Amino acid sequence: MTARGALQLSEKDNVATLLEDAAPGTGVLIRLGKETSTVKAGESIPFGFKIALTDIAKGAAIIKYGETIGIASCDIKKGEMVHIHNLEGGRGRGDLMKGEVK
Repeated sequence: MTARGALQLSEKDNVATLLEDAAPGTGVLIRLGKETSTVKAGESIPFGFKIALTDIAKGAAIIKYGETIGIASCDIKKGEMVHIHNLEGGRGRGDLMKGEVK
């Protein structure tokens, strides 16, 4: 079974945005311009969320729009959801730098 798909916005991206919910084991059709590929969803991923197009190591850049949007806070396997539970902002948190949050 193949889901309607997801959009990869730049050839540099290592994530794509889902156009519908994807169930575990579902093949997700990834579209980049006129090119397509398929990635199997490794878990349930809701519409509008990101799916990893490759394995992403902890500390590696998460790339969308051809730009870094954050850093992987843990290893992310191809087909897994990429969201706040495994992505940290790359700009840093001022409160942490100032020691205000413990």
